[in-house]
Amino acid sequence: MPNFLNKKWALGILLVTSLIVHFLFFGHPRQTVFDEVHFGKFISGYYTHEYYFDIHPPLGKLLIAGLGKLFHFSAEGGSASGGSFGEIGEKFPDKTYMALRFLPSLAGALLPLVIYLLALELGFSLIGAMAAGAIIIFENALLTQSHYILLDAFLLLFGFIALLFYFRYRNRKKWKNLIGAGIGAGLAISVKWTGLTFLALPIILELFDFIKSRKFPDLYKKIVTLALTPILLYTAIFAVHFSLLSKTGLGDAFMSQRFQSTLQGTSVPAQENPPGFLEKFIELNTEMYRSNQRLTADHPFSSKWYTWPFMTRPIFYWVDADARIYLLGNPVSWWLSTLAVIMAISLLIFDPKSIKKPAIILLLGYILNLLPFIGIHRVMFLYHYLTALIFALLILIHLIDQEPKRLRYFIPLIALVIVTFIFFAPLSYGLPLSENDYSLRVWMQSWR
Repeated sequence: MPNFLNKKWALGILLVTSLIVHFLFFGHPRQTVFDEVHFGKFISGYYTHEYYFDIHPPLGKLLIAGLGKLFHFSAEGGSASGGSFGEIGEKFPDKTYMALRFLPSLAGALLPLVIYLLALELGFSLIGAMAAGAIIIFENALLTQSHYILLDAFLLLFGFIALLFYFRYRNRKKWKNLIGAGIGAGLAISVKWTGLTFLALPIILELFDFIKSRKFPDLYKKIVTLALTPILLYTAIFAVHFSLLSKTGLGDAFMSQRFQSTLQGTSVPAQENPPGFLEKFIELNTEMYRSNQRLTADHPFSSKWYTWPFMTRPIFYWVDADARIYLLGNPVSWWLSTLAVIMAISLLIFDPKSIKKPAIILLLGYILNLLPFIGIHRVMFLYHYLTALIFALLILIHLIDQEPKRLRYFIPLIALVIVTFIFFAPLSYGLPLSENDYSLRVWMQSWR
């Protein structure tokens, strides 16, 4: 390792590289891509104030809408009634849509830095932490999911920030870090409910510590901090959500007549006792849960949870002539990370003394982010695996980091990951490919 390289230099190198990768071809295509059809309409609701309904909490859409407002994004034609977000492939009338794509791209660019810092807190070597950051930068699926008006980049960034603060707390015992962990988890949960796993991991680790120490007052204060902070933050975000969606809209149909009666322009007769904030909060969250359970329709690019570690079914996001966008991971890092998980599980079962504590923690994080999907019967997609994927990638890097001559393994690994990333980049950025070049990148029939 070069003598000049230190933690700050490593962070700077990762930052510059990540910004280049995530903002290359920024704004392309100038058309609606995949679920921008839905999220673009929801975001536009904050400008028109028309009530919309979504199965996910509002934070991600609020953040995107806020920046769009600063850059004068117009909701005309992009409201809940259709317009710019009417269908995949519909062209945007001007360049203001790029403001809506900026924050997800920035979140994607910052995620590798958080992973690098988290790896250091978990005891990785400097070169191992750099490799962890690099393998996240050059993961095609993570890039694609952050390049458009989608929510998962926020979920991942806030969730892993929560873990970064939590492990800083474990290493330094400063209470502000535990509060930071609660804030990060609260933000993640306020984007998608799957962010609860970022809260579950710290709570489980604290319970393990309690079993060993039997110090109940300490456990009580920690759990209250970790639980109360996200609850307050989550509730406050819904208060903003309701204040902005004051008019009747297409989301009315999901809500009770009492709820609808609080909206301007509604045809529902005035109620004697209209609901207050708390009642509206409970009703909306209940309906979000019910609607999640009702999502039983099939989709040609859906996949089962047990196929995700093998990446057998990517998602087709967009097509235009000879250009395509796929949610397709980097096969090298993806499949090696699956192998690393299998190896870690084998060590834990057959040779538990040889496996280090960070690997056990990361394996627990992986399991927490994969097993819940076993009981979910709604349609699911490869992007539901992205949180577990990051834990798997960290397990891979950690296992290599235990080798005395780790550098001789990291250099060829990251070089191969970069080459593979570049090879599949046209399908991540939506660049033109001849039919022959496209066929070279379709390694499985199920990828078509």
